[in-house]
Order: sequence, then C-alpha cells, then structure tokens
Amino acid sequence: MASVILTRSRKKRLEQGHPWVYKSEIENVEGEPAPGSLVEILDHRRRFLATGYYNPASQITVRAVSFTPLEAMDAAFFERRFSECLKHRQRFVDEDAYRFVYGEADFLPGLIVDRFGDVLVVQLLTLGMDLCRDAIVKALVAVLNPAGIYERSDVPIREMEGLEQVKGPLYGNPPRHVTVTENGLKVLVDIEQGQKTGYFFDQRENRASIKPLMTGWGERSGITLQEAADEVGHVRTVPVNRNGKEVAFPYWDGATVLECFSHTGSFTLHACKYGAKKVTCLDISEHAIESAKRNVELNGFEERVEFVVADAFDYLRSQVKGLAERSARAAGNDGKADTSVPMTAGGGRTWDVVILDPPAFAKTRSAVKGACRGYKDINLHGMKLVNEGGYLVTASCSYHMRPELFLETIQEAAADAGKILRLIEWRAAGKDHPQILGVNEGHYLKFAIFEVRSKNF
Repeated sequence: MASVILTRSRKKRLEQGHPWVYKSEIENVEGEPAPGSLVEILDHRRRFLATGYYNPASQITVRAVSFTPLEAMDAAFFERRFSECLKHRQRFVDEDAYRFVYGEADFLPGLIVDRFGDVLVVQLLTLGMDLCRDAIVKALVAVLNPAGIYERSDVPIREMEGLEQVKGPLYGNPPRHVTVTENGLKVLVDIEQGQKTGYFFDQRENRASIKPLMTGWGERSGITLQEAADEVGHVRTVPVNRNGKEVAFPYWDGATVLECFSHTGSFTLHACKYGAKKVTCLDISEHAIESAKRNVELNGFEERVEFVVADAFDYLRSQVKGLAERSARAAGNDGKADTSVPMTAGGGRTWDVVILDPPAFAKTRSAVKGACRGYKDINLHGMKLVNEGGYLVTASCSYHMRPELFLETIQEAAADAGKILRLIEWRAAGKDHPQILGVNEGHYLKFAIFEVRSKNF
C-alpha cells in the first residue's frame, strides 16, 4: 500500500479525530496510489496515523476511514460500519425514517444514506466512495434488506472531486414518493426531485420542540374558561368569549404561526399537531408548496393552513411596511386608523410565532459577510412581525456562520428592531446527526427559540 507522509508543521487535526488531510499538509507520497485507492497516512517521523482514500485532484487529498491498518473498503468493511450505524439509530431514534449514515460522523467520509422506511437514498460525494458503489449497495442490502435504493449524487460538490453529477435507481424498484412518519405525523417525500435526498431529518427534535409555543393564546383574544351547566344540569368547563358566548372552534387557544422557507411544510405540520389556530406556510418554490399541501392534506390539517408562494425576504418586508403604515395612519387620526384612504403597502399582519428555517446563506468562508446581512434581514423583519410576548424560531444551517456570529447577528437585528430577545432554547442537529469533537464542519446547524418583547414594560 502506498503511503502519504505529512509535514512536520501541520496542525495535529488527524490525531484529534478529524479525518481530512489537505494537499498542503502532505510532504510527499511514496508509491503510486491510484486515485480513490487506500493509502497509509504517516506523520513526519513515519509513524502510522490512519488509513484513508486518496484523490490528488481534490484539495482534501486524503480522507481517513480507519485509525488502524485497513486493506480494503469492501462489502465486509461497509457491513461492519453499517451495523454500527444501525445500532446507534435504533438506540436513539424511535422512527422508521432517519439519516442512516452521516459521513464523517459515522466514520465514512463522503457517504450519506437516508432511510425512508424500506427505501434508501444514497449520496456518494467523493471519488473514494464513488468507486465503492457496488460494495456499498451490497452491504446496505445485507444490513437493512431494503425494497429499493436510489442514488442522489446530483450535487455540485462532486465536481470538486472530478466527478459528474448522477442520480437514479441502484437496487430494486424505489418509488418516486415515499410516506414516512415523524413525531406521529405522516410526511410524503419526493426522493427524486426533492431537495438533496428529499427531506431534512436534522430538524426532527427541533420541530418537536415548538410544542410549548402552540397553545396558551386564547386569553389574548378575550377567551376564558368558565363553568357552565348543560341542559340536564351537568357542569362542565367551556371556553367563553368576551360576549359570554361559548366558543366552538376547538383550536381557540392556539397560536397564529408563520413558517418561512417551508420546503415540505414540516414545521407547519408540527404546529398544527400541537394545536396552532392558523398557520401561514410560505416558500418561493411552487414545487415545495405543492409538497407541503400534500402533507397538510395527508394529516387532515387543511382548514388551519394557508399557503403562500413568495420570496420570504420580500414577504417579510411587505408585512413590516404595511404594519408601519397602519401605525402611522392610526397615530395621525387620534389613534384610529383612517380606513377611507387605501393603504399603499400590502400586508401589516402579525403572528404569535414566526419560524425562519432558511437554506444555507454561506456555503464558503468568503460568503459569510453577505450571509450575515441575509440572516440579519430576515430575523429583523421576522421579529417585528411577532406579537408582543410571542416567539421567534430561527435557524441557520451554514457551517461558516459560527454559533457566536449567528447570535451576534440576531442581537444586532433585535437592537435595530427595538426588541428585547429572551433565549428560551438553543439546539443543534438531532441524534441521527452525531458530532465528532474536533470535526467542526459537522457542527453546522444552529436552532434557537426567542421570546420577543418590546421595551414597553
């Protein structure tokens, strides 16, 4: 087996569990390793560190797959690793759908496998894994016995490895659409045309965490619980409005919710499950909104959800602009809005809970400055649309947007908006997305729940 000798001056990341070796860290290569083949990784004293696969065309030239000598990445090797993946998910995830292989965090850099019941979706992101396609499929069949396996290696990152983007069935007859369960909800997933592998499992626990936000709002509308006797004299507790009439709507105590960047409507589904009164589900993609509609119908929530196809930035700004115009009109007319003059701005709506789950704004380090502007913009306008004492639920999946920078950006938005934010919850990706200390690239997802207050108390 060929060997890669590392420089003396490199950072000792490999010793801390990080599997990447950059081209600049390599002193020399002994032997003639074929691209994608295994090599021994040695330090400058020629001491063994790890076994990894080699690609001279990539800036990440070697990716370690074992910290002991390894002869081949064959089906037996993948079976061992997949069995470990299965044990972890069975211990921590009580679902039939989850991220089964999470690349570096499962000691299989360059490989992603998502499980949707008996259908698997595979991403091969590197040359080393691409050459192992047949062994990977054979091992997945041995460990999980799926009905079908579909490949979604149609991602630009492959081009950095000298690979073309590809997708298509690898095993069996995988259907285009699969229905899975998450937190008791049914979710229809498009594995062929959906984003990435079709669904984002990393927010599973985060979506469940919004449950406490969805009820407890009826009193604001003047609805209280009172005891009343029925026709035969039985006393029961019922919701009653300001006029003393019983409220028949079962979700009278629920929140009004705005979900931006909805994709398949996953936060919308959870909001409805946990008792929301009305949800506005927004995405710029008509395909995404159609997917969200199907999922809402699948769970019987149609009466409580409205759908909007729009750019989230534009929509939030228009609502804030309309809100400001309403306030100005009311202030100039002794506190009463002048309805005789039509508003020039649309919108002006507010919600009890605003949810912002955008795609990655910073995919490279050079894009961080622009990403900060984007995150500040949506969070500033989003928190302005939260009713007093309501909640802003916000996330970032940009690795280069570090947690402290994300919080600083939101704090700057709050200052500009004249709001005080109280951090209620801070979370990361779920248990099917484990994190290895020392591999900061895996610590990408940041999820926060803030209570939003004005400075009027």
